[in-house]
Amino acid sequence: MPIISRKILALGTAPLALAVSGCMGAGGSVPSASTPITQSEAQQGAEYHPQFLQEFGGAMTGPQADYVQQIGKNIAVHSGLGNARDSFTVSLLNSPVNNAFAIPGGYIYSTRQLVSLMNNEAELAGVLGHEVGHVAARHSQRRQQAAQRNSILGVLGAIGSSILLGDSSLGNTLSRGFMQGSQLRTLKFSRKQELEADDLGILYLQRAGYDPKAMSTVLASLAAQNSLDARLQGRNDATVPEWASTHPDPAGRVQTALAKTQGLAGGVTNRDTFMSRIDGMVYGDDPEQGVVEGSQFIHPELMLSFTAPQGFYMVNGTRAVSVNGQSGKAQLTLAPYAGDLDSYVRQQFTKLGGEDSNLAPSNIQRTTVNGIRAAYGTARVNNGNSQVDVVVFAYEFANDRAYHFQAITPAGKSNAFSSMFQSMRRITQREASAVIPRRVDIVTVQRGDTISSLARRMAYDSSQVERFRVLNALGSNDTLRAGQKVKLVVRGR
Repeated sequence: MPIISRKILALGTAPLALAVSGCMGAGGSVPSASTPITQSEAQQGAEYHPQFLQEFGGAMTGPQADYVQQIGKNIAVHSGLGNARDSFTVSLLNSPVNNAFAIPGGYIYSTRQLVSLMNNEAELAGVLGHEVGHVAARHSQRRQQAAQRNSILGVLGAIGSSILLGDSSLGNTLSRGFMQGSQLRTLKFSRKQELEADDLGILYLQRAGYDPKAMSTVLASLAAQNSLDARLQGRNDATVPEWASTHPDPAGRVQTALAKTQGLAGGVTNRDTFMSRIDGMVYGDDPEQGVVEGSQFIHPELMLSFTAPQGFYMVNGTRAVSVNGQSGKAQLTLAPYAGDLDSYVRQQFTKLGGEDSNLAPSNIQRTTVNGIRAAYGTARVNNGNSQVDVVVFAYEFANDRAYHFQAITPAGKSNAFSSMFQSMRRITQREASAVIPRRVDIVTVQRGDTISSLARRMAYDSSQVERFRVLNALGSNDTLRAGQKVKLVVRGR
């Protein structure tokens, strides 16, 4: 029986969201000046930028992306960096997770999902300003120097910064092979660095004439979304398990960020402008990357579908989808296929174990699942004082195309995923055509409209009122007024 490698330990992974260093701390001092971006930093960022985009669904284009870029460059001007507007590259990422990032050289990013959760331009400026602050303070470089990695993914993980992820103890993985769709691991920023970036973001809001309280309001929305996600996924708390974290709970940061702005002059929020600019933005999963609907995952382009076991929840990403529960973790992804399922399965075990591991299945069994040729293997490995089972279950969809689940469970409990393994199937063209994306629809509240009446128009079968309130930052006692602009999530091409 092989000894489990450090890469396999505990599957501590954020399967489908960038698990990069956290942001939005509290307190701290603000650097008085910033050194212009150097040529070396610009070259480093330019090298990593296209690979970063690939990990997050690519950069969006069009009016919405242009708007995010404009706000990001405008806020960067207030950083004190020379030629800040020209030195920064601002990208809107086609990702369904709530996050924002930065890498050296003036590259900052926000996902469309995070933008759709915001409710005014000041919040957008605050989030992007926080990332500019990390660039200006050279936080990524300091973390990179503290822990160099041998691969580009490791380097990217060390230099990336995230506005939401306050914990990066997510690095214990089933190797980078398990993490093909994980969109990078990371190191945790120091508390001092988070405090500095938070202070800088608020400072930039002030300088730009925005309401500095926007930093606390966007955090409040994130906290509410996190709590709602926990309830919808059947979890008992409002924090995402470390091995599946896409955005740790920011609730504890809300009051701290608000306290920083006490006594500061107010400013503009540009709410109506922001609302009109994000109208029509894709919300949630992009069908081109597959969609999660309850316990079902369906990919209209790859023409496949499967169902997660009861009690598990899924997180979708650009190149993989994860399935998470208290009794195990799994991920569906793909790898190069040369027509031999047995070899394919063995290759995945080798990747999972790492180059120095002898991880291999005890045997490989052939089967057929809903008319699809399949093969699977299991390996039992030591995990500290306990044992776990690692399973690879592969399906041949064509002579040159295969997909596979990678799963880990306590020893003897791999049957937790049996129903999922057996649920894999091809979908019909009719099913594929029926997958329609959700989009943000900005509407003006009319006389007689209520939260309940508008929430019924949300494109969900459950928790419509709760989703509507979180999306629009409405508390339990808040009401609507005629003429107010609010967000709905509707179906639309």
